[in-house]
Amino acid sequence: MSERADITHAIRQQAHEVGFDLVGFAPLETPAHADFFRHWLQQGYAGEMHYLHRTADARCAPQQVLPGAKSAVVVGLNYAPAVPMVTDDPTRGVFARYALGDDYHEVMTHWLQQLLEFIRQLRPDCQAKIYVDAGPVLERDLAWRAGLGWFGKNTMLIHTRRGSYFLVGEILLDIELEYDQPAFGGCGTCTRCIDACPTGAIVAPYVLDARRCISYLTIELRGSIPEEHRSQLGNRIFGCDICQEVCPFNQPRSHAPERAAPTREPAFAPREITLAPKLVDLLRMREEEFRTAFRRSPVKRAKWRGFRRNVAVAIGNSRQADAIPTLQQELAQETDPMVREHLEWALDRLAER
Repeated sequence: MSERADITHAIRQQAHEVGFDLVGFAPLETPAHADFFRHWLQQGYAGEMHYLHRTADARCAPQQVLPGAKSAVVVGLNYAPAVPMVTDDPTRGVFARYALGDDYHEVMTHWLQQLLEFIRQLRPDCQAKIYVDAGPVLERDLAWRAGLGWFGKNTMLIHTRRGSYFLVGEILLDIELEYDQPAFGGCGTCTRCIDACPTGAIVAPYVLDARRCISYLTIELRGSIPEEHRSQLGNRIFGCDICQEVCPFNQPRSHAPERAAPTREPAFAPREITLAPKLVDLLRMREEEFRTAFRRSPVKRAKWRGFRRNVAVAIGNSRQADAIPTLQQELAQETDPMVREHLEWALDRLAER
């Protein structure tokens, strides 16, 4: 084998030793989906995620991120929980699976740093950058190019044998490696994700209007949740997995036992606070309790006021008349106009029932 092939093989082996479930290698070229991404932005589908507009040029030109960049080592890490999800009790909150345990940014960045240390033993002079869902790169395009998965109609990256419950990170390098082939696969005539989305966020196959997506509404949106979508959130208070839950590629099969198999990473184990907590208990939390309970958790992304907003909406959807006194108590002491609006909405909803 050539030196390039030897280095690639060694990195692949080490990535698995570190703990990653998937690893692939892609050339850093103009992303195949760059034009699609720009058109998506022009359609306004990014909503208030203004950082996507600010970083659009860099995302479409990897050399702006790392001058001389040639390759990406792309890794995937399974996050599927080992415990069953309780989603059908309207009085209890539901968190997206990736947010049940510790913050994946911290876990994966630490592991990627270990992998980069190994790479620098092989090539001490290499320049590199590590990103985990936070850098100006088209991450899923890179992962597709590196063979980790193909795009489903729900816009998720799907690995034919493993499904879509995996997180992606990458190391950009200024050295050449042996590259994998882009992943191949497809959904066929299946439209389960499109049909199941409560808000109609998948406006066409492979096109997501983030402004309607429950994940966006409960995490990225900083202001009021549009009234037309509040009842559609149900009891989801941070993120949403519906389009993944209904996907056939996330259903274990005899020929594909790895689909939705539980993660081996202890850091992703659910916390007590994220496993079907009572909504009224969450609403009674004070800010310091929130910070303590969700320390080193992705849930911090919603921030305190966003979290209270989400919980208020879920209580309004809960048909839980005995939650009215708690809502009234919280409203009496709440000073944030945005949170008050959602507490009042929840009270009105429960009064209707």
